[in-house]
Amino acid sequence: MGENSAAWIDSPYADLTIREAPMPEAGPGQLLLEVRAVAVNPLDAIIQSNGTVMYGWLDYPVILGEDVAGVVVATGAGVGGFAVGDRVIAYAMGLEKGRDAVSESGFQRYVAVDAGLAAALPDSVAFEGGVVLPLALSTAAAGLFEEGQLGLDYSRLGDPAPRDELVVVWGGATAVGSNAIQLARAAGYRVITTASPKNHDRMRRLGAEAVFDYRDPDAAARIVEAIGGSKVAGILAVAVGSAEPCRRIARATGATRIAMASPPVSFYEQPRSRDLSLARIRLFLTLGMRTALLQVRSRVRGITPSFIWGSAIATSPVGPAVWGEYLPTALASGDHQLYPQPRIVGEGLPAIQGAIDTLRDGVSAQKLVINLPTVTTES
Repeated sequence: MGENSAAWIDSPYADLTIREAPMPEAGPGQLLLEVRAVAVNPLDAIIQSNGTVMYGWLDYPVILGEDVAGVVVATGAGVGGFAVGDRVIAYAMGLEKGRDAVSESGFQRYVAVDAGLAAALPDSVAFEGGVVLPLALSTAAAGLFEEGQLGLDYSRLGDPAPRDELVVVWGGATAVGSNAIQLARAAGYRVITTASPKNHDRMRRLGAEAVFDYRDPDAAARIVEAIGGSKVAGILAVAVGSAEPCRRIARATGATRIAMASPPVSFYEQPRSRDLSLARIRLFLTLGMRTALLQVRSRVRGITPSFIWGSAIATSPVGPAVWGEYLPTALASGDHQLYPQPRIVGEGLPAIQGAIDTLRDGVSAQKLVINLPTVTTES
């Protein structure tokens, strides 16, 4: 086992800095991974742009990163089903409240992850292919199955006897949306989704029975027409600005729950600095007003909108059902497709900051991935 190094963020808004890091240890129920690939997520860009606004509990310097793929080099007490040498993907939980934002975060050579949020990666799947899944899959699972969200029945995951109920996923070509389509179908639900026309065929291959262009001003009305008299079990609003059309669909179909994976405004539309700029003031005023208006308009119609927190599955029965029972078999059989497509944007920890900057500029139907070669030191 070599020395550890990491991409540190030393203070709010700062660029990532590459330097040595403590070697993590596998605690009870954990795996220690040698990381071979990482993916960047909007969460990484948002934390770097927002400072302490959202993740105020972080005590800098910390390490970002949630999506990891690698090789098990040690197992903690009480771990079953994994052994040293196993190839796995995992959701690194270090940024969550009460966790270790150094040893349990993903942008480093070695990371400690919860075995309950890890799954074996088939030999036929490259690390950079598998690493697109962890955070997106977990967020989709939380939105669909957690009691405080859509509360769908996941008891038949992987054995999807057809149900009469239908799920709407607005934003199917996103990382969360594409995994939500597959999880809902794996639990037996019918799915209608939105995507740009170039992604319609792929959405159908993932399991959607109908796909609509989200840019069509009549998309919500067309979805309502396609639903007909079917019962809508719930609506997942993934893309920025999707909550309002989803509310209209819920109102027209009698759906009572909307789970939201994105805020009503883009957090990228602000400078990455600690200054209280006009752009930042405007953004948060707009966020507050739109969120309050959505809540009022929804609740007077008996609709409950809620924001998804993907890590919720770590302490609920949903986590073991998805990560422990469903995912390993579905990956081995190819039933759960790896989506979005990985776009390799560099090699080594120094490439991560550039990947986050690229993500801010906009990425469609892709996940930005960095390979980490197996070397002991890195400049």
